[in-house]
Amino acid sequence: MNVFIIAEAGVNHNGSTIIAKKLIDVASEAGADAVKFQTFKAESLVSKNAQKAEYQKDTTDAKQSQYDMIKKLELDADTHKELIAYSKTKNIMFLSTPFDLDSVDLLDDLGLEIFKIPSGEITNLPYLRKIGSLNKEVILSTGMANMQEVEEAFKVLVNAGTQKENITILHANTMYPTPMKDVNLKAMLSIKEKFGVKVGYSDHTLGIEVDIAAVAMGASCIEKHFTLDKTMEGPDHKASLEPSELVAMVEAIRNIELALGSDVKSPSESEQVNIVVARKSIVAKTLIKKGDIFTNENLSVKRPANGISPMRWDELIGSVADKDYNEDELI
Repeated sequence: MNVFIIAEAGVNHNGSTIIAKKLIDVASEAGADAVKFQTFKAESLVSKNAQKAEYQKDTTDAKQSQYDMIKKLELDADTHKELIAYSKTKNIMFLSTPFDLDSVDLLDDLGLEIFKIPSGEITNLPYLRKIGSLNKEVILSTGMANMQEVEEAFKVLVNAGTQKENITILHANTMYPTPMKDVNLKAMLSIKEKFGVKVGYSDHTLGIEVDIAAVAMGASCIEKHFTLDKTMEGPDHKASLEPSELVAMVEAIRNIELALGSDVKSPSESEQVNIVVARKSIVAKTLIKKGDIFTNENLSVKRPANGISPMRWDELIGSVADKDYNEDELI
């Protein structure tokens, strides 16, 4: 199982191409499969008088409107091209989440192979229908949604032309940061059971343990916000991983991938050499003469395991010794 790890840069570039490239460097060096940004036009995304989310008021200027905050974080078409080309040189896939119909067109024109639908768009029918009609790979986040809403969005994508096997559904919680008591990771398994598709987890908790648990439970995709520095100004830095934490998360996920292995229970190659050392054989507990009967009193079980297995104990009890045995000698 190869877990697809998305390092979510989001808007943590603060509108700077230089910072965006540094984020691509960090994601590539950490070993993530993709680095993801966000594509939007502030005019299409948010009304001029829309309020910020409470967590955004805490992490940015509370007096500034959501529109003004977001306007500064736009990436234009040329910047997208520059970042796509740069990602190629760093051997990492460039992804971006579109937040409006024009942005879907832009990313399609730029040749993106995977379209990521954010949690906030799961009830946006025209948007879902448009992405579904592209017949690309789709990753659908489900923060704030109930199962019926997930099902409705899923049906729209499939009916619009996206093949079921090309859809990955991510369990998510849209609170930054997400309290542990609200993660509800078992819901990821309910999604898998209901829709029979690949599932994963888009994480907004602090730390990396929930991502590791999700992989152990069968997640095929993990998405996690990261930043160059949590203390930078901006809405998402505070709930993001710093570079060293991203490295630790990717390393842990890759280790869990290896550790999950196969569902066949058998001795591994590495432990074969310890079978003889760790298991035991039937040995003489005391001096046994030829012709003596083997009993519970004159036999014992000791290491190593290069003699008769103790599982054959009952076969030996009551039989006759065909030679002399010294104490501790293998029968």
